[in-house]
Amino acid sequence: MDIFDAVSSRYSCRAFLNKPVPEQVVRDIVARAARAPSAGNMQPWRVYALAGKRVEDLKALLRPRMASELPKGEGVEYVIYPQPMADPYRARSFTVGELLYQSIGVPREDKPARYKQYARNYEFFGAPVALFFAREKEHGAAQWADIGGYLQTVALLARGHDLHTCPQQAWVSFHKTVRAFLDLPDHLMIYSGMALGYEDPAAPINQWRSPRAPLDDFAVFDDFES
Repeated sequence: MDIFDAVSSRYSCRAFLNKPVPEQVVRDIVARAARAPSAGNMQPWRVYALAGKRVEDLKALLRPRMASELPKGEGVEYVIYPQPMADPYRARSFTVGELLYQSIGVPREDKPARYKQYARNYEFFGAPVALFFAREKEHGAAQWADIGGYLQTVALLARGHDLHTCPQQAWVSFHKTVRAFLDLPDHLMIYSGMALGYEDPAAPINQWRSPRAPLDDFAVFDDFES
C-alpha cells in the first residue's frame, strides 16, 4: 500500500474483528513510527502496548463502572476540547457525532443508547491490541505536537499491515485507572489511547466517513508559478 492509499483509507474504526495481531507486527509499527518529526529530535513519546489478558483485565476493571461514571469518568488531566467551542469547529464536531449515531440507528434523544456506544471506547471497540501514548508532564506545546505526529504515523503504518486504528482520547477520562494499571511513573501523563486491529467490514458503524473541509477553507497558496 502506498502512502496516498494509506492516508485516504485511514479512518477511526469502531468495530474490530476478534483476530489477534502478532507482537512482531506491533513492534514493527511502533518502531518505524519513531521516524515521525520531532522538534530538536527530543522524541518525547512513550508507548505502552497491551494485548491478550492485559487488555481483557483492563476492560474487566472498567466494565462495572460504565453505567454510573459516564460521561465524566474521573475527570481529565488536560482539556481536550475548547470551552466554549466556536464555529466552524462546533459545527464540525456536531456533524460527526450525528453521522456516527445515525449509522447505528441511535436518535439524539436516546442518551442511554449513546452512552452505551460511548462505553465501547473502554472495550477498545473489540480490538485485540491497545496502545497508550504518554508524555512528560513538564513538556510544552511543541512536544504535544510531536506526539500527535507520532500517533498519526502509527495509524498510517498500521494500514501498511492491513490494520486499522481508532485514536481514543476518551481514555483521558479514566487517567487515574490507566495510570495505576500501567504503573505509569509520576512524571508522565496519558496523552491518548488507541485501538489497533483488523476492521469488521460488515459493521454499520464502519460504513461512514467523517467529512473534511474543502482545501480553500483552511489553506492559502501565495505566489506560486502556474
